[in-house]
Amino acid sequence: MTSSRRIETIRSLTGEFAGSAGLAAVVIGSGIAAQTLSPGDVGLQLFENAFATALGLGVLIAVFAPVSGAHFNPVVTLVDALLHGRPGQSVATYLPVQILGCITGAVVANLMFGLPAVSWATTDRASWPTLFAEVVATAGLLTVIFGLVRTGRSHLAAPAVGAYIGAAYFFNSSTSFANPAITVGRAFSDTFAGIAPTSVLPFIGAQLVGAGLAWAFVRAVFPRPVATIPTA
Repeated sequence: MTSSRRIETIRSLTGEFAGSAGLAAVVIGSGIAAQTLSPGDVGLQLFENAFATALGLGVLIAVFAPVSGAHFNPVVTLVDALLHGRPGQSVATYLPVQILGCITGAVVANLMFGLPAVSWATTDRASWPTLFAEVVATAGLLTVIFGLVRTGRSHLAAPAVGAYIGAAYFFNSSTSFANPAITVGRAFSDTFAGIAPTSVLPFIGAQLVGAGLAWAFVRAVFPRPVATIPTA
């Protein structure tokens, strides 16, 4: 690997780590704030959490897309590899960075609100309806992303993905995690956005099923890629 290529790889991995950490901090931090600001009103808490996440995710994508592609999500990276030939080495480096970033963001969110750095979540979220909902949420998210990318409209990804996730908090019974890395990160905070460690693997399994469905659907409906998400 040349020196310039190595520098570009470091930059992209740093961007992916920072964006993933920022995403987890937004999701978990806004959940903690919602619990504090609106005690006893779960509906308002969910709205506050969803609103902050939609805005924060859109900003993070806009900022880091030129650096790393702004995946922040292992299933985005995996489906990008399947659709557009992302190198295996890039996938192997992106996935752990995304997970580590989300764990770091969870710790940061906990500390910002004066909580222990790590407090294992106790909210059991795994049920057949919520797992089915995660399949739907993940398939929908990936269709939004790659439908835009493969029709030359990737510049719309930031607002579109933010809007989709904000809406999916409400139309989806799982509140639309749709991301294995953030699922792991949310297990590190026993707060509004937390997920019990025992629910993590079932959620990730459902997300992978949704990713497979999205891959097949995107190939069928958007067969000719116009542009691809940047590779590391």
